[in-house]
Amino acid sequence: MNHYDNIDELKTKRICFNCVSEEYLSDEIRKVGSMAQCSYCEQAAESYSIEEMAERVKAAFEHHYYLTSDQPNSWQSSMLADRESNYCWDRDGVPVLEAIENAAEITQEVAEDVLAVLDDMHYDFEAAKMGEETEFSPDSYYEERGPSDQAWQVEWGIFERSLKTEARFFSRSAAVHLASVFGGIDKLKTADGNPLVLEAGPQLKLDHLYRARVFQSEVKLKEALCRPDLHLCSPPINLASAGRMNAQGISVFYGSSKAEVAIAEVRPPVGSSVAVAKFNIIRQLRLLDLTALKNVRDGGSIFDPSLKERLERVAFLQSLGERITRPVMPDDEAFDYLPTQAIADFLATENDPLLDGIIFRTSQSKTGLNVVLFQKAARVEAMQVPDGMQIKADTGYWTEEGFEPNYVVFERLPPQLQSSTANTKNDEFELSLFPNRLDDIEGDTRDCTLRIDLGAVQIHQIDWVEYDFTSHQVNRHRYELHDLKL
Repeated sequence: MNHYDNIDELKTKRICFNCVSEEYLSDEIRKVGSMAQCSYCEQAAESYSIEEMAERVKAAFEHHYYLTSDQPNSWQSSMLADRESNYCWDRDGVPVLEAIENAAEITQEVAEDVLAVLDDMHYDFEAAKMGEETEFSPDSYYEERGPSDQAWQVEWGIFERSLKTEARFFSRSAAVHLASVFGGIDKLKTADGNPLVLEAGPQLKLDHLYRARVFQSEVKLKEALCRPDLHLCSPPINLASAGRMNAQGISVFYGSSKAEVAIAEVRPPVGSSVAVAKFNIIRQLRLLDLTALKNVRDGGSIFDPSLKERLERVAFLQSLGERITRPVMPDDEAFDYLPTQAIADFLATENDPLLDGIIFRTSQSKTGLNVVLFQKAARVEAMQVPDGMQIKADTGYWTEEGFEPNYVVFERLPPQLQSSTANTKNDEFELSLFPNRLDDIEGDTRDCTLRIDLGAVQIHQIDWVEYDFTSHQVNRHRYELHDLKL
């Protein structure tokens, strides 16, 4: 039995798209509504029945609003009971009629009809007899709910456990999950309107990277100075150890936005030397900026069925950047890096859009950023070395006061070759550190991405290391345990 005498008549009333100002809902009615005379403006146009309108409002409210309590909570009750308190309790939210009117951008008359249908839809005789409020009661209040990423967090936990304990090298479920997280990520923007996928390369804001390498042997340091394009770039595949964004044997380029960040990332011991090289990016790249994820936003109409899932995805992405780049202890790296290694592989080879690398925050320094270029975008252009040219490096000289550092590289051409054209043939001395590097270079079909700036190579001698830390006192208590007699 209906508790509205005219409910059947209300349900059949029509509202046209012109009487709905909410853009998405109005456009929906115009596209799929039935041609009929509007009960409010009396014009013939595409329209919904008020019953259909009520169903759309109900669906939107289920996803984006919640019914607030009609009773104060325990703290509020205690404040009300305090005679010395001036506290006045106001129910959270706005009256349901106002919420419907504002959400659908309709007149109060239309909102009243929609509310009447919704109230009748959820009417409960026993609850009414007990004075209990039901959904869409005329006296109810509603408040917008924020998106919850709980389901995404659960799925991410399953993804991580799957890689570590089930299908490490191939997991279709993992690929499907990553596609749902990263697919179309280039279309998202931050609250400031900045994209999540940045362009890097010539004449762009990010047009170079720094990379550092630790040396504890003068011989190896001299070799690197002779051919920094070979020894300061990413390692050959046979020496590529596992990292945050790459599995063992997958050679990627880890770089930093600042030289000091690059030094901090290699964690050099005191007494060692660190060679830092600047690499110019010579072609355009697409990089996912993980540091921007915390400010990512998405929006739209609450009447768009896809909005709820999109908002939940954004809520998850806002915490994902920190989750991916959180510090990992050295003993745990091999295991805890599995998810991030899978992410990098997916973004480079399967995602839509395909990406060339990732920008992420360093865990070794307060400022600066790290960039990893995936294997396909990690090739460094070889120096032009004429046939027969000899290269020699000096690190300094001795004086009466001790050793004086002075890093110099000499390139000597035979007389008959001083005007010859250059090529990339390399001699035995230059390749002694990386014996298989020549084969790698000659068989490499990737486009060159980076070019070393030979005039910007620097050597840093590590004199001491300074740590920034938080201290906590350890308290110790001693007490005597006495027998308890029942």
